[in-house]
Amino acid sequence: MPMKTGPLTIALGGMIAMAAAMGVGRFVYTPILPFMTDALSLTKGEAGLIAAANFLGYLTGSLAGATGILTGDQRRWTLWAVAISALTTGAMALTVSVPAFLVLRFIGGITSAFVLVFGSAIVFDRLAAAGRSELSHIHFAGVGVGMSVSAILITVLGAGGIGWTGQWIASGAIALTALAAVALTIPRGTGAFTPAAQTVQSGIDRRIIPLAVAYGLFGFGYVITATFISVVVRQTPAIAAIEPVIWLIVGLAAIPSVALWTWIGRRLGNPVSIALACLVEAAGVAATILFDSAAAVLIGGALLGGTFMGITAVGLITAREMALTRGRDPRRMLAVLTASFGVGQMIGPAFGGYAAGITGSFTVPTLTASAALVIAAGLAMTVRTAKS
Repeated sequence: MPMKTGPLTIALGGMIAMAAAMGVGRFVYTPILPFMTDALSLTKGEAGLIAAANFLGYLTGSLAGATGILTGDQRRWTLWAVAISALTTGAMALTVSVPAFLVLRFIGGITSAFVLVFGSAIVFDRLAAAGRSELSHIHFAGVGVGMSVSAILITVLGAGGIGWTGQWIASGAIALTALAAVALTIPRGTGAFTPAAQTVQSGIDRRIIPLAVAYGLFGFGYVITATFISVVVRQTPAIAAIEPVIWLIVGLAAIPSVALWTWIGRRLGNPVSIALACLVEAAGVAATILFDSAAAVLIGGALLGGTFMGITAVGLITAREMALTRGRDPRRMLAVLTASFGVGQMIGPAFGGYAAGITGSFTVPTLTASAALVIAAGLAMTVRTAKS
């Protein structure tokens, strides 16, 4: 039988689900990629395309959830999503076909989005009902926890001579073990996920336009480094020794990031929080490519990890607040933001991989991403909310 589901237990359940489907299922590709590249002779363009397929799946799944197309029990959707995410992760070891990789990563992207949409809906509703909404940062910390676990796992397996196939299988197995914990901690009877009520206005508030554009630029700006940082480190002799720890640093920095940037948002306003985080991230992204100092690259990785989930969460919070202050449907506002973010996130790795293939390095795509983050910061400062 499920354990007593108090607010902390539910937040931890959400964290485990996010760790399995997002931290491992979605992001383990980054530390495994150098091993796949060496073993399969993947081009940078192919590597970027595989990452883009996952983000296309994420866009598809998150829009399906945010627009209310899918209905039914939120808990069931979450559990199935965690299970399929784990299975498609492990199945990456069963093929060497790039088209098959694309399909598997696309399905994995859909399931990671379902966990974010449905799992978050459960957690937020239950925490709000208990008056403990501040525990939501534990739920989001799951992404960093999963990234950290996957970084340690791939490092240990790589040191033991286990290649990319074994790494995918082990990652899928780790994610699958989380399923039982999620089933125990996320309660039954969380209600149906139904189409939005008809009592709210169905239009889109024009105030979201600069936020949506900024969010898309942010999606493009973070994901190139988040996809290729392990490859960049491996291919740079002066810093190759830090490859086993660079993704761990990114993951550890992500764990407290939502708590930090939502705290800043409460004090300075969400647009300011987003803008500051984008500038910090721009500096971190640039540092990973401009310097061949291990310390500089590690700091850059920490700045990336310490901002990308914070910006994601604060952006969604801002869109929801903007909708509610004007009597709009929050799902439509979140769908606009999700679409913009998803497009930027999907274009990023494909552009990064092909640009690196043409120029011979990741310098041009990485600095382009950093510039996109600076522009996003400027746009965020133009966002007007009820509190600004």
